[in-house]
Amino acid sequence: MSSPAAIGFRAHSGWAAAVALVQAGGRLPEAPVVVARRRIEMRERGAAGPWQPYHAAVGLDIHEARQHVEACAARAAAQAAIGLRGMLEDLRQLGHPVVGCGLLLGSGRPLPPLEKILTAHPLLHTAEGELFREALRAASRECGLPLTGFRERELHASAIAELHLQGGDLDRLITGMGKAIGPPWTTDQKHAALAAWMALAALGGR
Repeated sequence: MSSPAAIGFRAHSGWAAAVALVQAGGRLPEAPVVVARRRIEMRERGAAGPWQPYHAAVGLDIHEARQHVEACAARAAAQAAIGLRGMLEDLRQLGHPVVGCGLLLGSGRPLPPLEKILTAHPLLHTAEGELFREALRAASRECGLPLTGFRERELHASAIAELHLQGGDLDRLITGMGKAIGPPWTTDQKHAALAAWMALAALGGR
């Protein structure tokens, strides 16, 4: 019998941590089980160094800068879709059809025009975060998966409320997932797992 899964993403420049969970028996507050963990690459194979499209656009003519950023965004979305499709196929073969995704978000403040982004270093990082999150959104859409976003700064508090758990119990359960699957189980995997858990609960995996 198949068990539906949800995938959580935590994006970085050029890649994302992805963790898939299934609710393996019983209702919450029993913790789901990690069934897959991946690094989703969002830059072309063989690209050297950190991939920071907005940083690379600084100093270009604004038209060239816009073309560069748009091209990088399209390539990131294409690579994210390749990685996600591979993960979906692996999970399907394990008997876990994926029913949705959870994505960790930034502050949610709208970005200014490109001209301003390119003159402020903190905005370069903010814009790049949004570019790679949008690549994951596009990949999820292409794969026909609903995606729910969760602001990272509010993730822990939102999970306590939505999953009806005490903070200490939530931390214990997330830590237990890592012990069960083994390293690496860093903040990336923990937060991606929590986003997947929230998505699974929202989709009826209670």
